[in-house]
Amino acid sequence: MHAAEIELEPADVRRLLAAQFPDWAGLPIARVASSGTVNAMFRLGDDLTVRLPFVPWGAEGIRHEAAWLPRLAPALPVRIPAVLAVGEPDDGYPLPWLVLDWIPGGCPEPGSCGPEIAEQLAAFIRALRGVEPDDAPASYRGGALAELDEQVRGCLAELGTPALLPAWESALAAPAWTGPPTWSHADLLPGNLLVDGGALVGVLDFAASGVGDPACDLMPAWSVFTPEGRDAFRAALDADEASWERGRGWALAQAAIALPYYRVTNPGMAEVARAAITAIVTA
Repeated sequence: MHAAEIELEPADVRRLLAAQFPDWAGLPIARVASSGTVNAMFRLGDDLTVRLPFVPWGAEGIRHEAAWLPRLAPALPVRIPAVLAVGEPDDGYPLPWLVLDWIPGGCPEPGSCGPEIAEQLAAFIRALRGVEPDDAPASYRGGALAELDEQVRGCLAELGTPALLPAWESALAAPAWTGPPTWSHADLLPGNLLVDGGALVGVLDFAASGVGDPACDLMPAWSVFTPEGRDAFRAALDADEASWERGRGWALAQAAIALPYYRVTNPGMAEVARAAITAIVTA
């Protein structure tokens, strides 16, 4: 475990609840299995979730979600977490945290979703893009891909995957986004999507969301969808060639950076990265 990480157990959550939201402190608490790299999730009773960062830099994302989830939800056609309470740091836990509603469903396997879910996710992205940017911050992704060039090339060399270099260079050469500031989720990986009965029922983790180049929300084309789903996703979003190239670049960058970092410590994240790399090579 990284030295900066905070150990969290159900007893820690119960102590925080007892001090700040005692009406919920008696409910059953269970850790939710997740490949998340910033936040721990605990199911609270049948209908609630507690979301707590286990790394210090997660605090900013918690504050961001507390401010923006209630503002974004009315505009979106897919359910997102509802903020029910914002917990504050105390002597035993140094970061803010959230109590959210529980959204039933499961995360899809990487590369498993077909055209129906592709069209539903595209509708979500179109709606999010339509939200007025107002005072929204910049998204975690959505700037210039060139800023990642040295890091991505180093990771590709470490992975021994020269076949990906042409795709990366094509993304770098694609015309830049020149449109107005546009909302994006910026982290639409399988672990942040919930599906049930062949339908998209939830989108999670808005810590990276904000305004910038919306092409970053094309990333799931390579990590979430089958080839048929990928085609349907592109058609539903009417993605032009430049946006598609930049979106593939964001998918490649995320996967290339994540795989060497997580392949031993976080098998779930490594599996997502491998799926994206395979799709990029074979598409």
